[in-house]
Amino acid sequence: MMWRAWVTGLALLAAWPALAQDSRLADIRQELAGLYGQILSLRDELTATGTLTSGPQGATPLDRLNAIEAELVRLTSKTEELEFRINRITVDGTNRIGDLEFRLCELEPGCDIAALGDTPSLGGVDSGAEVPVAADPIEGGPQLAVGEQADYDRAQAALAAGDFLTAVNVLTAFTQTYPGSPLTGQVLYLRGEALEGQGLISDAARSYLDSFSGDPSGPVAPDALLKLGVMLGQMNQVPDACVTLNEVGVRFPGSETEVEARAAMAGLACP
Repeated sequence: MMWRAWVTGLALLAAWPALAQDSRLADIRQELAGLYGQILSLRDELTATGTLTSGPQGATPLDRLNAIEAELVRLTSKTEELEFRINRITVDGTNRIGDLEFRLCELEPGCDIAALGDTPSLGGVDSGAEVPVAADPIEGGPQLAVGEQADYDRAQAALAAGDFLTAVNVLTAFTQTYPGSPLTGQVLYLRGEALEGQGLISDAARSYLDSFSGDPSGPVAPDALLKLGVMLGQMNQVPDACVTLNEVGVRFPGSETEVEARAAMAGLACP
């Protein structure tokens, strides 16, 4: 049918920029994967030669490799997110074309709807099954972008291993790559722990404050408020620390965090 070819051709023309971009994204992802492999090989080589941690603190080959690796992870996650969006567009476009074909067939005398068959897919995406499925770390919680959960898990692993610099780099990149993420409160809290592990008390306090203020009723809000009070105490800002720790009991009465806050207040001789 002439109208069907016209509709499909027009849709392909409209979708061409997205399809071309998807092809370029695949090339970019492949290049990033190659670069990541080179970084790992370089890390192994420097480890074998014993020069991985030589040099001034903060500027050793290990520090620089961690920063580069974190940036590669951020870029890879961004390309995956873009690919996810493009695939969703192509699936939605295919469905819209099928609906338009159905409606036009209804208007055309003698058109057999049963003979229409499947609508040619855009971009080679035949169904929603080929669209990446976003991870969901919390049952019943909001969905995450592609790669979001992987980055979060990687930061948690680095923190658990005591690799605080890598954790900070990954978590900082996370907040830039996924603004508005449902995990932002947890990410900022973990970043505070990583900064605390590096002895950067003031920066850790700021991260705990951002975590709490951004989601004051979130899953880590009580701990973030507690840690903020503890950090203020370590910074010799005792009056502010006492007020903050007391607020834990006010906002979260009967919680285990309140018990910890009371113990911290006793240690600071709060009134």
